[in-house]
Amino acid sequence: MARSLVIVESPAKAKTINKYLGRNFTVKASIGHVMDLPKKTIGIRLPGEEEGGKKKKSRAKKGSKKAKEKPTGKIIELDDEKIFEPTLQIIAGKGKVINDLRKSAITADAVYLAGDPDREGEAISAHLAMVLSKPSRYIEQEPSVSRFKKKDAKAEEPVTKVEETPKKEPVAIDPKKIFRVTFNEITPKAIRAAFDKPRQVDTNLVDAQQARRVLDRIVGYKVSPILWNKVRRGLSAGRVQTVALRLIVEREQLIRAFVPQEYWTIHAMLDAGQPPLFEAKLFKHKGEDIEVKDQAAADKIVGAVSKAKWQVASVAQKEKKRNPPPPFTTSKLQQAAYNRLRYTAKRTMSLAQKLYEGVELGDEGSVALITYMRTDSVHVSNDALAQVRELIPARFGSNYLPEKPNYYKSKKDAQEAHEAVRPTDAMRAPEDVRKYLEEDLFKLYQLIWQRFVASQMLPAIFDQTTIDISAGDYTFRATGSVQKFDGYLRVYQLPASIADREDDEKDDEGEGRALPQVAEGQVLRLDKIRPDQHFTEPPPRFNDATLVKELEEDGIGRPSTYASIISTIVEREYVTKDQGRFSPTMLGERVSMLLVKSFEDIFDVTFTARLEEELDEIEEGKLPWREAVKEFWEKFVVDLDKAGDEMLSYKAGIPTGKKCEECGQGELLERISRHGFFLGCSRYPDCDFIQDLSPVLPEDTGGPPKIEYCDNCGKEMVIKRGMFGTFLACKGYPDCKTTRRLVQGTRIAHQPDEPLEEKCSLCGNGLVKKHGRFGEFIGCSGYPKCKYTRPITMGIKCPKCNEGEFVRRGSAGKGGRGRPRIFYGCSRYPDCDFTTPYMPVAEPCPKCGAPFIVEKRTKIGTVHACIKDNCHWEKLIPDVPPQTQPEELPVPVAAKS
Repeated sequence: MARSLVIVESPAKAKTINKYLGRNFTVKASIGHVMDLPKKTIGIRLPGEEEGGKKKKSRAKKGSKKAKEKPTGKIIELDDEKIFEPTLQIIAGKGKVINDLRKSAITADAVYLAGDPDREGEAISAHLAMVLSKPSRYIEQEPSVSRFKKKDAKAEEPVTKVEETPKKEPVAIDPKKIFRVTFNEITPKAIRAAFDKPRQVDTNLVDAQQARRVLDRIVGYKVSPILWNKVRRGLSAGRVQTVALRLIVEREQLIRAFVPQEYWTIHAMLDAGQPPLFEAKLFKHKGEDIEVKDQAAADKIVGAVSKAKWQVASVAQKEKKRNPPPPFTTSKLQQAAYNRLRYTAKRTMSLAQKLYEGVELGDEGSVALITYMRTDSVHVSNDALAQVRELIPARFGSNYLPEKPNYYKSKKDAQEAHEAVRPTDAMRAPEDVRKYLEEDLFKLYQLIWQRFVASQMLPAIFDQTTIDISAGDYTFRATGSVQKFDGYLRVYQLPASIADREDDEKDDEGEGRALPQVAEGQVLRLDKIRPDQHFTEPPPRFNDATLVKELEEDGIGRPSTYASIISTIVEREYVTKDQGRFSPTMLGERVSMLLVKSFEDIFDVTFTARLEEELDEIEEGKLPWREAVKEFWEKFVVDLDKAGDEMLSYKAGIPTGKKCEECGQGELLERISRHGFFLGCSRYPDCDFIQDLSPVLPEDTGGPPKIEYCDNCGKEMVIKRGMFGTFLACKGYPDCKTTRRLVQGTRIAHQPDEPLEEKCSLCGNGLVKKHGRFGEFIGCSGYPKCKYTRPITMGIKCPKCNEGEFVRRGSAGKGGRGRPRIFYGCSRYPDCDFTTPYMPVAEPCPKCGAPFIVEKRTKIGTVHACIKDNCHWEKLIPDVPPQTQPEELPVPVAAKS
């Protein structure tokens, strides 16, 4: 009997599901997306362009030969029925995976697409259905084997022709036997329920994902080249990330513009004749609110009340309840994980993914511990409610269980078909699985388990007392709050620091403070009085938790995108993290200023939020996806045309209105170089005055220096200067040689090492991605005890030693200035000194069979060639731009060099 095929995204998820389905099913992984837009072209049918993708308009001068050229193809109009249609291709390297899935699908009774229950999972499932049911349209194209003759080739040398072997047409899978199944948790019951009611791929979900992808690609491919022309090559813009950057930049501007205001508070320590002494704070004057602005006003009040009679004016006692919080949504999980565990949003989602897909629990094998972690719903299934209501009285006592389950209301646009983030089995307590989990996984699971259990417990109860005391014309107030019943706080304690609490966890003044028994009219004795000076503070910079909260409240992005939004703007060096808080770099501020000014609508918070709502409407089938993209395009294309001509250019220099300090004649222009922003004289080269605009070192400002600590030994890091510039170094040198480089163009410390999912072969500690003088490399987190390192290689064997692999390297230009020279060398250097100036490509030579070829950039275009001795194979690659244009993805490698 043939088995049914189940396709999921990851091997870990496949392993967990496989043990629940039994022998009649084969579970395989697609390892993420299998199809996407092409890398080297925009891949979208845009209005105003020819069928082949060429632009309708040319910026060539009137009368020139180029201007007289007529379009060779049909111009795409906005009312074209296939307008904005994306051209999807199989992702490079996925051919083997797809062929393996096809082979299994041919003999299977049925094919079940079991991707994640969201837009991305639906899109992956749709793409898998496409490549399985219509394989002839989606075959990975092998490179052509034709060759052209070089100009300097000998006349008598024949041009070799290599005949292509005709490919066998792949067998198409009957679409009728392809089904879609979804589940919010990987448990036997949830999986059985999903397979009992399979469905077809939801085209509305696919359209919503496709619309987002198209919008992101349009912004990335159209706006990024403008930044290349106006600021620096390699920069990129993103539809959502730029708005997040704008929030951080505008917050920084508010902080700079903030003017502190002085104010005073007055505190009295009073004795009621029995312990304890208690503190009261100035509250009102003659029944009206009072504001004490300076010391003179404070001294006047102190003088008046010091001689006054202190008498209890009123005593109010009431019982106050603190209700339990709802179970986690994605954003609340990210906020709580940062506030309580100091996990970044990216780290939280990475750990949650592992808990969802399954972890090894000894003899039980791979077990999924939590439900799907990308959700904006607080809904909980009846089965989960019944289980946790059974757990609470058994573990904590029946007095902690409410009569009925606690139900919570999700926000208006939440998807109620999804559940909150919760344990798949509430009976599996954190201490039961601790021995199987790494520390960070255990802490996150414990947090999710505690929050879910607490959400179904009774409120905590406090006795709150408020005492108003009269002192002449002034009224002082004392507030005390004592816990009477811990309720849900038995399992989900509040963070000790008020600043680390969420809004619904912050309490009134007086928490935990006991007050003595007093009666109305009772006379009190003034023990001492204390005036305190304060200054108003600017709004704080965002951290991971507050930025996620701001994005959610503004409607920017969705639960699945918050982590990638934050990590992208950090990786592009548009923002830095200082003591956990985000600050824009000078580059980030300048880029944000240019983009917001030129694309006022597109990068507007309200407009972006409305676009997210439209994506939700597409998902619900209320709005055709092309209509949403068309509405966006009509606004975007107007701003795009203006930006190309009107956007200020840091390459040409932006006038500052200041006279040159050296010659007194020229105007200072703000410009950018590979070292950062600077001011230069408009009379250059006659006047070569320049002024560096990089942020000054903390020790140069006269303010307190920022303290950073060594990741290895915990000692203080200090800023030092070496032959390659400034850097951070550990005070423990020479015992600890830890250093951190500074972000290019600034004097701000670069981000710390990035942990990898790999162990050191020498000591077993985790490996990390480090940053050295010559770029990134992999090293042991146990340094300096373990000095294991290895370069980040390209996976292509060195042809000289056949042991090492190619590594991308760079060297400075002549005299340490000018454009860096990029080359590729053996990872075993200096034992092997093989290098090539051309980028190796992991494809065999079709003529001689060499294991790799290289990519050259020549005057006639991009050429693939073989560098093996006596093999002169070359091939011209048509329509390849000199540099891949970026979109809402990490910056191209060429931009980072």
